[in-house]
Amino acid sequence: MPIYEFRCHKCGHLFEKLCSMGESGANMQCPACSTLAPQRVMSGFCNKGTGDQFTGGGGGCSTCGSTNCSTCGH
Repeated sequence: MPIYEFRCHKCGHLFEKLCSMGESGANMQCPACSTLAPQRVMSGFCNKGTGDQFTGGGGGCSTCGSTNCSTCGH
């Protein structure tokens, strides 16, 4: 079972959920505000390299998409 990332369209809360393959989020509730049907978002992938530099695929962190996560502080 994959872990998918979702964002609430009402409050903007970003959360992860272990789901069945292909889960759309249509039957879920936001854990922060209980709004139905959060939107599934593309997850980023980062590997911590040496020092403050991050390396990896997926374009960086899920917050800003930077290839260097020290840019946004996440």
